[in-house]
Amino acid sequence: MKITIVQIGGKQYLVKEGSQINIEKIKNLNKEEGDKISFEDVLFFSDGEKIFLNKDELQKVKVESTLVKKKKIKTLIWKYKPKTRYRKKKGCKKEVWVVKIDKIEF
Repeated sequence: MKITIVQIGGKQYLVKEGSQINIEKIKNLNKEEGDKISFEDVLFFSDGEKIFLNKDELQKVKVESTLVKKKKIKTLIWKYKPKTRYRKKKGCKKEVWVVKIDKIEF
């Protein structure tokens, strides 16, 4: 089983073939549902027998994936101070992409 750690948008994700992950929207990348996305910033790779950590070997690894769907996740932030009637509510919706990992090439 091939396992990699990929850095996407400043965050690291543990990825296996056939799995689905939620990633934040990648800026300056206009993709629609069903489009292919490849990730090349690999930090760790294991093919089940060997572990690769050398940067020269990791540059050969490519992770190919498909954008399954786009969705927005709502985040709420509450501030509260007791005995002073101070209550604040803030919220935002950030766009999240659901990505299915098709294959990991070495």
